[in-house]
Amino acid sequence: MDENDRAYSLKAPGSPGSSSPLRLPGRGPLPGVDDRLVEPEVTRDEIIGGRRVVAMPAEKPHSTQQGLLYSVLQYHLAPGYVGGVEMLTRQDVDSDFAADACLLKDGIDPATGARYLEELAFEVVSKQATRSVSEKAERMHGRGVRRIFAVFIRGEKRVCEWSPGSRSWRLLDSGSSIEDRCFMKSLPVAALLDAALAANAVAKALIIQGNPEIRKLEIAVRREGEAKGRAEGRVEGQVEFILKLLEARGVAVSEAQRQVILSCRDLARLGRWLVRAALASSADEVLSEP
Repeated sequence: MDENDRAYSLKAPGSPGSSSPLRLPGRGPLPGVDDRLVEPEVTRDEIIGGRRVVAMPAEKPHSTQQGLLYSVLQYHLAPGYVGGVEMLTRQDVDSDFAADACLLKDGIDPATGARYLEELAFEVVSKQATRSVSEKAERMHGRGVRRIFAVFIRGEKRVCEWSPGSRSWRLLDSGSSIEDRCFMKSLPVAALLDAALAANAVAKALIIQGNPEIRKLEIAVRREGEAKGRAEGRVEGQVEFILKLLEARGVAVSEAQRQVILSCRDLARLGRWLVRAALASSADEVLSEP
């Protein structure tokens, strides 16, 4: 980020044809979420509290963590919600910046005629100063973002949630989960920190969603199991019939011969033994192979 280059002219806070401003209790009107101070997809500039900040390209580990973060979020979305990365939002009169990832209602907000404001925002914190991330959290909360989270990756990885009351970050237990209406199932905190746990969380989410490819796999596995069960049932039936037939005919079967018959799983061989069991005078005749 570069906050020293002041050669920047702010655009007007709102433009003709832009979305209607919001008004919060006790405050003046806020610009629409898409009223721009900077040019999206043209410049890397953001404006925070009237200061020009250059949002620099990320490198590992920030970039890797941001990719992991969104891959988990997108598969936990509740119906009617969408996610985004680096979605520029007009936070207040003199701030126009983006969170690393966010979740918001899909469609158009009838109150403003523009997209919905994000409800959840996530920041990956690597080289940023904590005070800078805290300032962004305060401004996002002031705009109306319900919950703001930060994934700190310097030193020991941790996930925190912004506490407006104390104006500080509250550490989340790595064994806990985030419950929110934006998620169709609770989101494990640990899945935001570990790639393997993230993959597990995504797999569980896809199962709950009834993903068609996973459903096909489940059906195939079940059918294979049922087929194996039917085949095993036929094997057990043949084995039992052979032993009972030999017993009924008074043909002696040693324990070793019994174990050979019990352990056989080849239906063709069992069929041959069954035919022989009806005529043979000894178990050796039944089990002999040409």
